[in-house]
Amino acid sequence: LPSTEFRRVLVTGGSGFLGSHLCRRLLAMGHEVTCIDNFFTSQRSNIADLIGHPRFELIRHDVTEPIFHECDFIFNMACPASPVHYQFNPIKTTKVSVIGAMNMLGLAKRVKARILQASTSEIYGDPEISPQPEEYWGSVNTIGVRSCYDEGKRVSETLCFDYQRMNNVEIRVARIFNTYGPGMHPYDGRVVTNFIMQALAGEDITIYGDGSQTRSFAYVDDTVEGLLRLMFQDQTTGPINIGNPNEFTVKQLAEIVIELVGSKSKIIYLPLPGDDPKQRRPDITKAKKYLDWEPKIQLREGLTKTIEYFRALDLRKYKKPTPHTAHRTTEEDAAKKKA
Repeated sequence: LPSTEFRRVLVTGGSGFLGSHLCRRLLAMGHEVTCIDNFFTSQRSNIADLIGHPRFELIRHDVTEPIFHECDFIFNMACPASPVHYQFNPIKTTKVSVIGAMNMLGLAKRVKARILQASTSEIYGDPEISPQPEEYWGSVNTIGVRSCYDEGKRVSETLCFDYQRMNNVEIRVARIFNTYGPGMHPYDGRVVTNFIMQALAGEDITIYGDGSQTRSFAYVDDTVEGLLRLMFQDQTTGPINIGNPNEFTVKQLAEIVIELVGSKSKIIYLPLPGDDPKQRRPDITKAKKYLDWEPKIQLREGLTKTIEYFRALDLRKYKKPTPHTAHRTTEEDAAKKKA
C-alpha cells in the first residue's frame, strides 16, 4: 500500500478477528488508532499486545449507543460474524448491524470522516449465479435462522448509500467473503476453526451435508490489505467484493486440514443447517481494477499458519459457546414450534 498522510482512525469491533489485525496494520502504517469494542464475541487478549502503544487507545463501548469521537476514518467492523455467535442473540445481531451502522454514519456525518462499512458475502444469500459480481442483488430468505445477520448487513449497506445521497458522507462498502487465520476464536463455529480444532484433538471431523458445498477462503492478511486499499483510494465507494476466488469443497478443506495436522481424524456427515449457501465465490474484477488487489496467500500456506496459531492457544482462556441454534435447520425450527 502506498504511504498515506497521517490519520486518526476509529475501528469498531477492533478487538475482533478482523478488527485486531486491522488495528495492527494501521499502527504499523503510522496512524493513530482508537479501538471500540464491547467484547460481546471477542477477547481483550486479541489486542493485549497493543495496549500501551503510544498511538493506540481502547474504549469499551457498544456501538448501538451513540459515541462522540473526533476522527478522520472509521472502519465499522463491529458485529458478531459467525453463525454460532450471531444466532446466540439474533435480535442483538440485527441491532448492531442496523443501529450500529446508523450511529457510526451519524458520527461520520458530524466529524466529516470517511467510513468503511464491513459488509459480507452473506448479502448474496444462497446465490443462483457464481461467481457473484457486485451487481447481483442476491437470493435471500428474510425469515430464516441466519436472516438476522444477512438482512442486518443488507440494511447497513442501504444506510451507507442513503447517508451518502442525503448528507454527502464519504462511504466505502466492502463485501467480505470467508476469511480465516490467526486470531480466530477457537469456538466460533466457522468451518476452518471447527476442522482444525477437531483435527488437533484427534476427533472425527463433522461435515454438514455431503461436503459438496463450496467456499472460498481468504487468508486474513489478504483481506485486511483489501480493506485498507479500499479505504485509502478515491476511485470507488464500492460495494467491492473482498475474497479469494479459488473455490474448494468443504470436503476438500477437511482432507487438507487432516493432512496438514497429521491427524487420525475420520470424516462424518451430519444434516445441512438452515439457509447454508451451496456456493460462495467472489467475482473480484472490481477489486483488481480499482484497488489493484488480489489474494496472494493460498489455502495450504494460510492453513499451515492458522494451525500453528491454534496449536499454541491456551484453551482455558476461551469459553465454549452457550447452547445455540447455529446447526438447526430452518425446517427443524418450524417442526420444533409445531411439536
